[in-house]
Amino acid sequence: MLVLAVLTALGGLVAFLAGGYGLHRTRRLEESVQSVDALVKPPQPGADRPRMQFGTADGQVVEIASPVRRTRRRPLRDGSELRIAYDADDPREIVLLSRDRVRVDQAFMVAGAALVVLGAVLVVRAV
Repeated sequence: MLVLAVLTALGGLVAFLAGGYGLHRTRRLEESVQSVDALVKPPQPGADRPRMQFGTADGQVVEIASPVRRTRRRPLRDGSELRIAYDADDPREIVLLSRDRVRVDQAFMVAGAALVVLGAVLVVRAV
């Protein structure tokens, strides 16, 4: 029982930290980088993610794989444009400017915190 309690708490801690890291990364990119519209292009053969093409502030054209798959609730359509933020130092580092990612990261943090509390309660009861 004690091992299960400790594993529950550790799993919750990992989920909490993953959500916190995701929130930090998203907020850092949204606040300190350039934002542009990116063109959605078809994926390369054998790939499951569409390509995104955009121009940087210094005139460079960048084409990279999308950070999300087409199987989202709102599918990415070829030829459509999405608002993204990119890191001026490394334009391959992008974030879609939507609230979906923030909600996922927040959910990871809430679930992780709940698992840490559950694990702590189980540890106290097992000892």
